[in-house]
Amino acid sequence: MEKPSRRDLLLASGALGAVGALGAGAPAQALWTWSPQGSVVGAGAGADPRTVWDDEADPLVASLIDRGAVPQVNKLLREWTKNGQALPAGLPADLRVFIEKARALPSWADQAKLATAFKFNEKRGLYLGVLYGFASGMISTVIPKEARAVYYSQGGADMKDRISKTAKLGYDIGTRNAFAPDGEMIVTCVKTRLVHAAVRHLLPKSPHWDKVADEPVPISQLDMMVTWHSLPTTVMRQLKSWRVPIPAAEADAFLHSWQLTAYMLGIKEEYIPNSWTAAESQAKQSLDTVLAPTPEGIKLADILLDLGAQLDGTVLSRSVLTAFTRFLLGDEIAGWLKLPRTPVFTGILETAWMPFIAVREGLLPFPLAPAAYWTLDEFIRKFVLLYVSEAKEISIEIPLTNNPNYP
Repeated sequence: MEKPSRRDLLLASGALGAVGALGAGAPAQALWTWSPQGSVVGAGAGADPRTVWDDEADPLVASLIDRGAVPQVNKLLREWTKNGQALPAGLPADLRVFIEKARALPSWADQAKLATAFKFNEKRGLYLGVLYGFASGMISTVIPKEARAVYYSQGGADMKDRISKTAKLGYDIGTRNAFAPDGEMIVTCVKTRLVHAAVRHLLPKSPHWDKVADEPVPISQLDMMVTWHSLPTTVMRQLKSWRVPIPAAEADAFLHSWQLTAYMLGIKEEYIPNSWTAAESQAKQSLDTVLAPTPEGIKLADILLDLGAQLDGTVLSRSVLTAFTRFLLGDEIAGWLKLPRTPVFTGILETAWMPFIAVREGLLPFPLAPAAYWTLDEFIRKFVLLYVSEAKEISIEIPLTNNPNYP
């Protein structure tokens, strides 16, 4: 008799098994207590998001895969690049119905806030670029479920391609017309939602993921919210720690753009925080409690740092990237990822970063500022240019396989 797999045991034990099972090195999570009254709609069933996935996209994409429609769908969807653009002819009828519904903005979308969010992104673009890359990007490697899902899915087979796709989302949300008909953010989100549904269908079939998974199906609603908090919540926390002055209206607008992003990615409204206070409350229960090292995350971090260093052997040397990662995420997480100490570059960051911020924000005069300030500015500009500019040409497509390679 064949020995039951880890996933079989989780499925057999039901929802509580999925909640209570622990992977190696992963901290336990308490039962879900965050109230939907703190959500953008102020109400909801209050179901534990660890047992909720995407009931609209998941069966659709599974059907597309099983009936062999994905190659043609991917080919056709390459033509759909603008939010308000008519969908290509020839798409399966069920997919067309889904996309038309999925790309509609919710009733609570606020165009005035989106305009303010663009001003915020425009003013803080340099900070956001480096934070999305180093704080958000690298913290994803110590989110166990995300690290495993990435490593064993098709995304783990080509991390440069995955970085570009992730960078595209960060680029698109910062554009003036992100959610407008001539923008691309909605397209990026809906296509990503389809990819997530494909991973939910494919990854449970991977014997490699199956051996380490602590959930029966990947990318639950909670998993998506954890990743969401690794972006706007983590960024806002860091900006506050740097004492960057942010008007309340701009902070609220920045949050609103990410609330819409969550919605467009298929996160249910009852889990989307309605304020920064609600977001912090949710992050403390979801993101902060799950951070831990995994073998997969350590390997992903190593791959990411190598890819970054390959882009520019001078400005983006691995030592600089490593120093910036340690500086932003702290010694504990850097230790988890087995990142070596880089005393020279770390010393520059610890000495010059806060004055650099103060100078940029006009809080300190700029007479004969040390050359290190200019170097930091150029570093960030180079980072944004190399990581974000590539994202304009990438195509987000539904995968058909898991990762065949395990470096």
